[in-house]
Amino acid sequence: MLQPKKTKYDKRHKGRIKGNATRGTKLCFGKYGIKSLDPGWITDRQIESARVAATRYMKRQGKLWLNIFPDKPVTKKPQEVRMGKGKGGRDHWVSVVKPGRVLIEVDGVDLFIGKEALRLASQKLPVRTKFIIKNAEI
Repeated sequence: MLQPKKTKYDKRHKGRIKGNATRGTKLCFGKYGIKSLDPGWITDRQIESARVAATRYMKRQGKLWLNIFPDKPVTKKPQEVRMGKGKGGRDHWVSVVKPGRVLIEVDGVDLFIGKEALRLASQKLPVRTKFIIKNAEI
C-alpha cells in the first residue's frame, strides 16, 4: 500500500474539505484522465485497487500516472476500549480530494481502451468522477 516513508507528526486533525481544488485540475502527463466531482477521502487501498483495475485492462500497454498520494494518517481505537485515554493509533492513510482534482492520467493507448480502463478504475473510488481528454472535455 502507498504511505509516506517518514512524517514529522504521527497524528493529524480530521479537518474539513471546503471549496474546489486549485492545483492539479488539468492533465499534465497523459492524454486522458478522470477528475473528481465530489470532495472526500480516498484510502491507500482504494487508490491501489483503482491502479490495478486500470493497468490490468490496459494489459501493461501505455502508461498510467497517479496524481494523488495518501499522506494523511487516520487514527482508530481498538474495539471494546473504554472512552478517553487519548487518541488511537494510526490505522490507515488517506488522500484528501477536492472537486476538480485530476486523480489518474493515462497515455499511450487509444480512446476506447483509455476510457474503459479509467471507467473501471473510477468504480473503485468513493467519489464521483468525470472522464476528461487533453484540450477537450467530455
